[in-house]
Amino acid sequence: MCGIAGMFDTKLEKIFGYAGGEAPQNYAVRGSSIDNVLQKHNTYGMNIVNAPQKHGVYGEYADNTDGANIENIPQKHNGDVYIAGISPLIEQIPAFKSMRDALARRGPDQRGIFIDGNAALIHTRLSVVDAERGAQPMRLSYNGEDYCMVYNGELYNTEELRRELLSLGHVFSGHSDTEVLLHCYAEFGGDYCVEKLNGIFAFAVFEKQKNRLFFARDRIGVKPFFYCLKNGVFVFASEIQALLRHPLIEAEADAESFAEIICLGPGRTPGCGVFRGVKELKSAHCGTFGADGLKIRKYWSMTDGEHTDNFTQTVEKVRFLVVDAIERQLVSDVPVCTFLSGGLDSSAISAIANSYFTKRGVSLHTFSVDYEDNQRYFKAGKFQPDDDKEYIDYMTEFLGAKNRRVLLDAEELADALCIAVDARGLPGMADVDASLLLFCREIKKFATVALSGECADEIFGGYPWFRDKEIRAKNGFPWSQSTAFRAGFLKDEFAEKINSFEYVNSRYNASVNDASVLPKRNAEERRMKEMINLNFDWFMQTLLDRKDRMSMYWGLEVRVPFCDYRIAEYMYSVPWEMKDFGGREKGLLREALRGILPERILARKKSPYPKTHNPAYLSVVSKRLREIIENPSAPIHHVIKKEALERLLKNENSAPWYGQLMTAPQTIAYFLQFNYWLEKFKVRIV
Repeated sequence: MCGIAGMFDTKLEKIFGYAGGEAPQNYAVRGSSIDNVLQKHNTYGMNIVNAPQKHGVYGEYADNTDGANIENIPQKHNGDVYIAGISPLIEQIPAFKSMRDALARRGPDQRGIFIDGNAALIHTRLSVVDAERGAQPMRLSYNGEDYCMVYNGELYNTEELRRELLSLGHVFSGHSDTEVLLHCYAEFGGDYCVEKLNGIFAFAVFEKQKNRLFFARDRIGVKPFFYCLKNGVFVFASEIQALLRHPLIEAEADAESFAEIICLGPGRTPGCGVFRGVKELKSAHCGTFGADGLKIRKYWSMTDGEHTDNFTQTVEKVRFLVVDAIERQLVSDVPVCTFLSGGLDSSAISAIANSYFTKRGVSLHTFSVDYEDNQRYFKAGKFQPDDDKEYIDYMTEFLGAKNRRVLLDAEELADALCIAVDARGLPGMADVDASLLLFCREIKKFATVALSGECADEIFGGYPWFRDKEIRAKNGFPWSQSTAFRAGFLKDEFAEKINSFEYVNSRYNASVNDASVLPKRNAEERRMKEMINLNFDWFMQTLLDRKDRMSMYWGLEVRVPFCDYRIAEYMYSVPWEMKDFGGREKGLLREALRGILPERILARKKSPYPKTHNPAYLSVVSKRLREIIENPSAPIHHVIKKEALERLLKNENSAPWYGQLMTAPQTIAYFLQFNYWLEKFKVRIV
């Protein structure tokens, strides 16, 4: 996994995009002998001498220091700035370095910057496979085109693609999926290439001869890709924080930004980056940017179709897909572990991984999270019927694997709320984010790759709102039925610009109407397809954001096998009565895992990601919000009503903020994060 960023400036074509004519005097032509470059295009004092094309079209490397002499510096230098010829973009190298540094935690092992003409590509790498030969930005010359790529992610059908490409005459220098992806792109082109990939990814490819940038994001949206198009310049990055390091992009927020944070948050409208002008490439989308502008298209969707398999065949197919997805994601050149909560999803991943590793003479390590005094204060409820500890102990004994328990206390959890905002770039899921952040910090001490059970509930129908007919029948997001409560926090000048109910309902309706449903489906089946689409577009994306940012903050790659698009594709057309087999949430998945998991785990009722029940946490966050309320210079007062925060502290008329995961303590913590976000990014309200 990695961090990627870059920019493409169409305006520079006027001074640099030659088809073969004579270049203006003040600019050196690509591939020429470079001497006496005018200082106004070389502002940071770099001496550029004789950069020949001995590496094909790509010139030489520049060591990553200001004032360096660019003269035959080899590729092996970590942190190189690589310049193909001369570009006016060299003046922006300090900005590119700043963007790269903002992504350093995602990729602590290697880093690089590539500049050619009007394109710059930036990369930081977490080495998981082929550390020696998988460095990026990666370049390839093939069939008259010169390619340069930055890529964040992991392919799970690498070997199948490699065999196909070898049969077509391609030659590989290493065994990284990065090299396979670049060759796949060169052979098949972007549009066909993305359809052949099974994995989690966000990548961008600069095609020198075509003078354009291609970019894509995986089908499910596991890997992030944010961008901003301004004044003919396309800037992109894995994280919002890196985008904001570019001088063209300002940390600005308007009424719509606050509608996202207060009316929908921590969810986000698909494609929205919250900051004004910042967007996110939607899952399963790809695009190009060049002389003909920005073009984006959707290349995959879940489509309803006739399900012809009987129940036995469906169980067998689900079992195969789940086992295959997990085993494919265990491939790594570095240590791999699993999350373990004792629930169905994490237990399945751990059991299949344990079997896989045992056959290879390797011991599985599992990790679990808990909170100080949680057993003392835990109260069983409708959504969290039991505590995880006894099931973790049971599964650990069943597997014979090693388990490490990470214990978090209230003060530590509250302190991590701000770090979680640093990681996400936005207010998030409060301590649900912060706990995962701290959990991943401890895991990173022992492993570089972990497998987690996110997204099984969205695909197999595990959440309460799938099965509760009363909730299911209501319009609106089932995890957030509190628009009036939320809107009451906004100060009048923002509330007047936003019709909160219309804002929320329009986004709800857009996802519902986008669901693929065969005309002959009955009302229940139609509604279930709508619910699946809502969860894919919204709730699942929030959890995937959380997973990616909290783990990558520590350079930990967390893989999510249930996000294999083959599972999502197959399950979308499976009738609800099969998914709900035995009248149990995820009944079909339970049946598919029979023989893999013990009966006690198969029978356990769903329990969400654990959160603290210790009243000390509520006390800590309440005290901190009280300090903010009493601080007249706190930026939150520009947006949020003081009296609404007072009511929140008194727990008057409160409602769940975001499903069962965010109730009163988490809502208080969310406003702590919001205030810190305004401070941290020096957000300018427009």
